[in-house]
Amino acid sequence: MNVLVVGGAGYIGSHCVRQLGAAGHRPVVLDNFVYGHREALRPEVAVYEAELGDEAAVGRVLREEKIDVVMHFAAFCYVGESVTDPLKYYFNNSVATLHLLRVMLAAGVKKFIFSSTCATFGVPATLPIHENLPQAPINPYGQTKLDIENALKALAVAHGLSFAAFRYFNAAGAAEDGTIGEDHSPETHLIPVAIDVATGRRPHLQLFGTDYPTPDGTCLRDYVHVDDLSRAHIAVFDRLGTPGTQLFYNLGTGAPTSNRAVIRAVEKITGKPVKVIESPRRPGDPHALYADSAKAQRELGWRAKFPGIESIVATAWKWHASHPDGYRDR
Repeated sequence: MNVLVVGGAGYIGSHCVRQLGAAGHRPVVLDNFVYGHREALRPEVAVYEAELGDEAAVGRVLREEKIDVVMHFAAFCYVGESVTDPLKYYFNNSVATLHLLRVMLAAGVKKFIFSSTCATFGVPATLPIHENLPQAPINPYGQTKLDIENALKALAVAHGLSFAAFRYFNAAGAAEDGTIGEDHSPETHLIPVAIDVATGRRPHLQLFGTDYPTPDGTCLRDYVHVDDLSRAHIAVFDRLGTPGTQLFYNLGTGAPTSNRAVIRAVEKITGKPVKVIESPRRPGDPHALYADSAKAQRELGWRAKFPGIESIVATAWKWHASHPDGYRDR
């Protein structure tokens, strides 16, 4: 199939582009390169630089490339920033996506795969988190994702849009061959930050909260490899054939890992110490978040190839060791 990957030069999008090609599909990338990297894309991939709000430009790509399905990864995703600058998130994550959906319908493209988030659940009442738990976001980032989930439901009923929304937990790791990986600016994710400390690029790691009701006092999170996420997006293609299909899946390993355990894994894989400074909890950080992915396993045949934190960190280390400065177009 011809697949338009919106945000395809970003972290998760670029890995999905690789997986699409490996699965025999033809990815086409649309990105504004605010955060994406051209170097993450192979030369044979068709790339368009455009804003989602430019309906004329997006419409031309949909028609000229004969797009069958759209994958959307082009969201801003810094939770803290969404609190301090909510309009940035509402305009990009909500408004721009609505422009995309409107031009898709006008072009007759009615299959959509949405990169959502476990942040739509807020602080869950029970663990693990399954798809039918109440959704009550506690920050604008999670709210903008939920807004689009709700819009997708309405468009499925009104216009026959078929969609799948994947609610990620903690995306992590890098391509197995070490050629593409995680390069954010600023970088806030625990694994790359810990690797930066291990390699001397940062003086220390700030560990937020050591008094949670968990075995070692630090937060528990569900780390899922970026290529495992990508494979789930491709596995859902065959389920989007019926107009108006509405699918929701949580994606995680279901095995929570503490912040301290992540740091120990980085130390073991790199062979270098990670200096830690313990700090108070951050407001709004739940003590534990992890997925019940039984639905994705049952309906899509999806299984995590990288179920353990050390296997995930090993791929991240391969990328960072060979690209200490990240992408050259940074």
